[in-house]
Amino acid sequence: MKTQLLAAAVALTSPLVRAHEGHGLPGSNHWHATDVVGLVLVVALAAGAAWWIRRK
Repeated sequence: MKTQLLAAAVALTSPLVRAHEGHGLPGSNHWHATDVVGLVLVVALAAGAAWWIRRK
């Protein structure tokens, strides 16, 4: 159950951290540092939540 909830949380947040079109370059996706920080933050929060739930 916990794995399924974690997978659902990741699946629901993944569309929020996608690269956007390049600056005037159609079809050219790129990442900014803030995009990567957001992705790392989401992963860290998910890992922290999983740890918090599993602790006794």
